[in-house]
Formats: sequence, C-alpha cells, structure tokens
Amino acid sequence: MIKVLFFAQLREQLNCSQLDFPVTTSRNTPFTVADLKTQLSSKGDHWQPVFTEQKILAAVNQVMCNDEAALVSGDEVAFFPPVTGG
Repeated sequence: MIKVLFFAQLREQLNCSQLDFPVTTSRNTPFTVADLKTQLSSKGDHWQPVFTEQKILAAVNQVMCNDEAALVSGDEVAFFPPVTGG
C-alpha cells in the first residue's frame, strides 16, 4: 500500500485528504506516479478532471518528482496544485 495525500484545492475538489492505495506492479514494469494518476482518475466523475485536466505537482516521500517516478509499497505520495509566490 502507498499513502496518498491531497492538499489545498485538490483536497476540497475531491472531498478527500488522504487514502491508502494498493501498489500494482509487474516484475518488468514499475508502478509510477503516472499510473497512480490514471487509476485515481477512474475513481469517479469528480476525480477524472483533477488528474487529467489540471496541472498538479507530486512529491514522493516529501521529495518533488515527475510522473515517471517509480512507487513501491510504503511510499507516501502527495499531490498539490502549483504554488505561486510573490
């Protein structure tokens, strides 16, 4: 299982702050952040636009990553909207 966290407006849009998600891997293909996004987008109507239409950032174990980052059981993945500063 991986722990998935949602922050800021994502938490509000999904009405969910965190969930546990099973890691599905095959021996030759790692389970990636992109795979997680694809599976989360299939959870329902309000999940799909968040993970297919919006630009969201991801961190694995509190380190920023891209969609190709491999995930393993025990990882923590956080999704959040882009941050702007001034």
